[in-house]
Amino acid sequence: MVKSFIMFLFTFSLSAAWAGQVTVQDVLGRDVTFNAPAQRVIVGFYPEDYMAIGTEAAYDKVVGMSKYIWQARSANWDMYVKHRPSLDDIPGIGRVDTQTFSVEKVISLNPDVLMLADWQFKGLATDIERLESAGIKVVVVDYNAQTLERHIKSTELIGVITGQEKRAAKIAAEYKATVDSISKRLADANLPKPKVYTEFGASGIQELGFTFGKNMWGAISTMAGGDNISAPFVEWWGKLNPEQVIASNPDIVVITGYETGKGTDSMIMGQGVDATEARKRLAGYKDRLGWSSISAVKNNRLYSAYHGACRTILDAAMIQFYAKAMYPEVFSDLNPEQAYMDFYKKYLPVTPEGTFVLAL
Repeated sequence: MVKSFIMFLFTFSLSAAWAGQVTVQDVLGRDVTFNAPAQRVIVGFYPEDYMAIGTEAAYDKVVGMSKYIWQARSANWDMYVKHRPSLDDIPGIGRVDTQTFSVEKVISLNPDVLMLADWQFKGLATDIERLESAGIKVVVVDYNAQTLERHIKSTELIGVITGQEKRAAKIAAEYKATVDSISKRLADANLPKPKVYTEFGASGIQELGFTFGKNMWGAISTMAGGDNISAPFVEWWGKLNPEQVIASNPDIVVITGYETGKGTDSMIMGQGVDATEARKRLAGYKDRLGWSSISAVKNNRLYSAYHGACRTILDAAMIQFYAKAMYPEVFSDLNPEQAYMDFYKKYLPVTPEGTFVLAL
């Protein structure tokens, strides 16, 4: 009888150990099996999304992080660290894009799951085999593509990793509802598509900054009903010839920015940024060489957005922003900045203060 009881306990313990095992298909169609919710996670990218979807408690299980993408938004990072000081103690793992990503550091942290962005996974190439041979499960997510499919899939994957499937489903459904509503209203209005140009304004007025083709702001502007002038010339991101911008004659210009830039004329937006200063810097772009002939400048249709508010599940508000900028009569009821703040109030433990969208 004792032997039977011991066997029962062994069988029960074995079953319990494997009770949380799941197999997911990540955004690249790779089947990944791990125990969920994961108990030791490294967050390679999308740190705010991980908290919004997984809740703040998800960071109790984060043992490593590629911190630079969060710390690049220094005011945002400081806001979170002030609320949760332990974030600052999470070990860093380096960057894929600067070849400082440390496979050895990742292995030493003994994670169950390493969550990577699509571009990180591809950049690591054969290092992925080293990580997987060490028993680390690699799950690939992707908000950079700015497609509805990948936004939803990535949100669902984070929900599984953190054990917050219901919360993830709710957030994904709300995002889809925003996209579907804008698409329907555009179809009903059936208006000509305005030409739109988006530029990351960190370099300031004198130097043309990066623009976007079929991802990030390029995809957002297209999703919101615009004709992205950069798409024929830039696949992902890059710089247009200055003459090409003028020749394309955009109806709408959006200059994005972080809280800091390279100089005093850089576009700044975000946490702690005063709207008067941001508007002053945006107005400076009207004086850029050759831009006086552009329709957007002639008609004062220059706008700015927070660069940290794209490639994230939070960017439904930015789709609203572009839609309203391009079709003000159709979307006069939308309040994109309020929508952005409301997401924080609903799903995150902090709420930023500053300037996140702007019209000249």
